[in-house]
Amino acid sequence: MATKRYIKRHSLQTRVTHGIVVFSCIWLMISGLFVFVPALAAWNPGLAQGMRISHRVVGCIFILAPIVSAIAAPGGFKEFLAKYFAKWTKEDVEFVVKFVPYMLGPKRVHMPDQDEVKSGQRIADGMLILGGILMAISGVVLWLGTSVFNADAGTLQVMRFIHDLFFLLLVIFVVAHIYLGAGVFQPYRGTIKLMFGKGEVAESDALYHWGFWARKEIEDGKNIVVREEK
Repeated sequence: MATKRYIKRHSLQTRVTHGIVVFSCIWLMISGLFVFVPALAAWNPGLAQGMRISHRVVGCIFILAPIVSAIAAPGGFKEFLAKYFAKWTKEDVEFVVKFVPYMLGPKRVHMPDQDEVKSGQRIADGMLILGGILMAISGVVLWLGTSVFNADAGTLQVMRFIHDLFFLLLVIFVVAHIYLGAGVFQPYRGTIKLMFGKGEVAESDALYHWGFWARKEIEDGKNIVVREEK
């Protein structure tokens, strides 16, 4: 038996909320094709109708999950905002400049230490969050504007354009998020367990990916988990 040290990175609430949003987002992308692509709707009208209904139901879940989570843990939500709106340092800028070379040759490029949320992650997640908000707003207007009240044609056209545009952008950023977050890219191998596991990261991996944050956690000690493993 060997002793291995981990750092608790994500709470159960964070992991559950993330999981709901992820699976909702994926289903919305699939069902949305049947809603916004006439050829698919014509191919199987019955399936298209089911997808249309599920798109609205899952859309409500997609919107409500983070709102409920923020209300349930306002302190955590405040910390979340602080991490993403933190002032950039020279290491943050260096990370972004080196990111593409790092992706092409991770063994040849030394990345600077980062805090709990990397600068590149702030950009990528920021786009996901912005895209999600605009998709939610435009989707609600399109839904209610054609059922509860009669929105004018110009408003519906603008909302449809926003919905379509950010659908395409979200596909790009979601694929990139999965590529890194699921550990497909070798240096991030195993990071999928951060959100779909116990929310812990090995101390050595934490020091490699988030040096500033890891050293603070090690010094503080309250989120350190020591486990006996074979």
